[in-house]
Amino acid sequence: MNKNYLGVKDGELAPCPKSPNCVSTNTDQRDKLMEPLPFVQSKDTTKTAIKSIIAKMGRSTIKDETDDYIHVVFTSKLLKFKDDVEFYLDDSSGLIHFRSASRTGYSDLGVNRKRMEEFSEHYYNWIEEEKN
Repeated sequence: MNKNYLGVKDGELAPCPKSPNCVSTNTDQRDKLMEPLPFVQSKDTTKTAIKSIIAKMGRSTIKDETDDYIHVVFTSKLLKFKDDVEFYLDDSSGLIHFRSASRTGYSDLGVNRKRMEEFSEHYYNWIEEEKN
């Protein structure tokens, strides 16, 4: 199987490469592993939350979207590097799986992990706001 694909294949996002410029909820590489996020109420509400947070984070463009998948390209401010961020809304588990990877280079100096930690924080804040 081509490991450089974008999208969902057999219920999973592409594996992270060996280089340290990727994080994912679907990896067996411990240094790149992050926890998936729970759905908010329904898949539609969850998708709304994801898209709202992406818009707030800025410098992002949604490139592809299906019922259970969103592909976003984030562009760095100074050097205009592009990173691919994917979200897979897994109905069977009620979890959002994601992968954030640089398109070029070897090291990202932790940018992908920081981005997804920031996204996760915004997501949990969004959940709290919805409860109130």
